Formats: sequence, structure tokens, C-alpha cells
Amino acid sequence: MGTMALLFSITTLIYLVASILYLVAMISKRPRAGQIGRWVLVVGIILHASHFAVRHSTAGGTPVTSLHESLSFFAWCLVLLFLLLDLRFRLSVMGAFVAPLAFVVMIFSACSPDVVIELNPVLKSWLFPVHITLAFLGNAAFALSFGAGVMYLIQYRMLKSKRFTRVYQLLPSLDILDKVNYTCLSIGFPLMTLGIISGAFWANTAWGTYWRWDPKETWALITWGLYAAQLHGRLTIGWRGRKAAIFSIIAFIFLLFTFLGVNLLLGGYHTFESFTVL
Repeated sequence: MGTMALLFSITTLIYLVASILYLVAMISKRPRAGQIGRWVLVVGIILHASHFAVRHSTAGGTPVTSLHESLSFFAWCLVLLFLLLDLRFRLSVMGAFVAPLAFVVMIFSACSPDVVIELNPVLKSWLFPVHITLAFLGNAAFALSFGAGVMYLIQYRMLKSKRFTRVYQLLPSLDILDKVNYTCLSIGFPLMTLGIISGAFWANTAWGTYWRWDPKETWALITWGLYAAQLHGRLTIGWRGRKAAIFSIIAFIFLLFTFLGVNLLLGGYHTFESFTVL
């Protein structure tokens, strides 16, 4: 097994261990397990970053050009943003959502063809890694917003029906979840905006035009509009709580289609050719 494959496998295993620790902390109310899970995730993202460094050296450029690489990089961004968010809110319960999700994404990545290809000269612009990093970090922030939204609706439903299960005792308060939702939206929207802008400048250097109305570009603009509407609603109309949670879930469904569905179904310049090339 090569160095890249070994680092990838170890990272995936570490995310699994962190998932177990966070679930134990949530279910059995053992905060110590969550604290250990947090440090396990820190080790995981360091090894994951090492994996990308080796891959970058091998490919001769930014190693996020295939479905395998894209899913892996998304998992890394997701864990990184969660750890930063956890510094503020200390939400072990969200670790029980994030760590398993990162592990599942890594499994899907492992099931995709792992082929290191020589980068197209178009992708060797310095704008490409900037565009990719901003876009993926934005996607990760919105994934966390989605998770907070789901937890909010679960909590809200139990409070409204006055039927409290064990899950109710495990979840943070509605106020905390709404703050997490807003924080993730406040982080994700600027990142997505800068990702689109940097992508437009990169497209101009590569193809001589800022916008080609490629399916990926079109759906990215639609998704951006949804998140812009949500942010505008929060700041001007006062969208909070349940409405904001529902909007986060709907917008993230559109984001998933933009991230994967468009690439695999609609074609265009961002298509994964044979599920291997972006």
C-alpha cells in the first residue's frame, strides 16, 4: 500500500473512531468521550492534510479534480469547520453528526476510482486552488447549518407536542441551535460568494469569459440566491428559529444537487468524466 492510500485509510479509520466516541458521549452522557473524540478528529485532519500534501506532490497541482478527491476534500473541510465552530459552542452532540458524516463521505470517496492524473494546464492557475478551497469550505459550513437545522426541528417538534424522548435531553437548546445555524450561514455565504467570484476570474483566464452559463455555474447561482435570500430574511425580516431551520435544509438540498447531481447528470465543463475527472 502506497503512502497516499495508507494515509487515506488511517484517516478514514480515525473518523470512525471519533464517530464512536462522540456517539458514546451523546448516548451515555459521558463528556469525557466527546473531549477525546475532539482530539481524535484533530489528529484525523492533520493526517488528512498530509494525504493531500503527498497527493499534491504526485499530481503536480491541486488534488481536487476527481470525485474521489472532491469527496475526500469535502470531508476534511467539514471536520475542520466543525472543530473551529466547536471552539465557540462546545457542541459534542454535533460531533455525533459531523464525525459519522465525514466517515461516510470518506467511504464513498474510497468507493470512487482513485486515479492520480496529470492536471490539465488550465487547472494549474493559482486561482484554481483558491476557487476550490473557498467553494468547499462554504459547502462544509452549509452542511453544518443543515445539521443544526435538522436538530432544531427535532427539538421544536418535541417541545410543541410535549412528548419528550431521550433525544430531547441530548440536544442543545433551540436558542443555541439557531445561533449555530446563523453562524454557519454567516461563514458559508461569504465563502460561497468569494468562491463564485474567484471561479469567474479563473474562467476568464482559462476561456476568455467570466461566465459561460455552464450547468454547474447556473445551479451554483441558483443556490447562492437561496442562501442570499435566507441571509437577507434573517437580517431584515427577522427570519429566525423554525423558518430559518427549514430554509437551511431546503437550500442544502439544492447545494447537494449543485455539488454532485449537476456533475454526474447534466454534464458541462465541471463534469466528472467516468467519475474520475472534474
